[in-house]
Amino acid sequence: MEAKDKEISRLNKVYTEFVLKKAGVEIVEGIGKLDGKNSVEISMRTGGTKKVSAKNILICVGGWPFKPNIPGIEHTITSNEIFYLKEQPKRIVIVGGGFIACEFAQIMNGLGTKVTLMYRKDLFLRGFDNDFRKHIYEEMSRTTDIDIRFNTSATEIIKNVDGSFTVVCGENDSVICDQVMYATGRVGKSGNIGLETVPELNTKGSFIPVDDYSRTNVPGIYAVGDVTDRMALTPVALMEGHCLADTVFGGIDRPVDHVNVASTVFTTPELGTVGYTEEAAAEKFKNISVFKTRFKPMAHSFPKTEAYTLMKIIVDTATDKVIGCHISTDGAGEMIQGVAIAVKMGATKKDFDCTIGIHPTSAEELVTMRTPSYKYVDGKKIEE
Repeated sequence: MEAKDKEISRLNKVYTEFVLKKAGVEIVEGIGKLDGKNSVEISMRTGGTKKVSAKNILICVGGWPFKPNIPGIEHTITSNEIFYLKEQPKRIVIVGGGFIACEFAQIMNGLGTKVTLMYRKDLFLRGFDNDFRKHIYEEMSRTTDIDIRFNTSATEIIKNVDGSFTVVCGENDSVICDQVMYATGRVGKSGNIGLETVPELNTKGSFIPVDDYSRTNVPGIYAVGDVTDRMALTPVALMEGHCLADTVFGGIDRPVDHVNVASTVFTTPELGTVGYTEEAAAEKFKNISVFKTRFKPMAHSFPKTEAYTLMKIIVDTATDKVIGCHISTDGAGEMIQGVAIAVKMGATKKDFDCTIGIHPTSAEELVTMRTPSYKYVDGKKIEE
């Protein structure tokens, strides 16, 4: 916790002192609220209020963890509070099936906490390629003692006399633990920012819809980042802000580009991904070739540890372009960044095949898969 607090303070100082102030930005510490279309009222941290008027206003308040309304939900924590715990829980229940839930399940398990992971559907990491969802589950089951419970929903959280909690999942099913963490999605952090003072501004629940230039339906009001419900990733929010600055102040016509954005799930093994999943590619392109390999990396061969790598390349048969790449192995996040450049540039499978591999690495498999594992024709899977 001390190391974390120190690093956050360092990062804050980098952005405020060396980035924003050097760029001539005036920083006002306080809570801001819209006061009409061209004004913001700030409740100052030092006391009192201050009003700032501007031709353009940017809303970038981010997101906030969502928790369902069930009895005892007030006893639970989220990915916010887990960074400020006073002591490590011996037992924790994590509810959710997204990347935050899976990552924290393994973080806490690695620290020695007994972890129960509950997800209401039959397989976690919804939205990722199905083969890799299964692979992460298999590897997590083999290499950890996390109690993974699919098709399970908590119906009540009971605080016990000794300070522990009972997570009720059904009539005869419950788990006793020391902490309950909810990772069940995120909403826009748009409450209490004065949206009601601009009644014509369109909203979608807690989110603020925008166009490709991050413009709301009200001229002069923009929004970027998680509050827009586009792609909730930090580098994407930075890119959206950069595009906005270039367009509004830099004289450059630069719409936001969310195509082929790479991302990583920091589980063990990691999952790095860019482009279409197999399921989405088959639906959109109809005719695709899928190259897939599963193997034990050389780094795990000599110590004979049980760890497997899974890789998949998805190719549009009509153009030979690589339209999706998915990697699950040690350091997949580092690996997928370079692949993302190639995919973004429109590299073909022939380009991959012409690239010499680096031996001995797991990454060389990306340029040595020559024969499709199977194809899709008119959207139907055809085994080779």
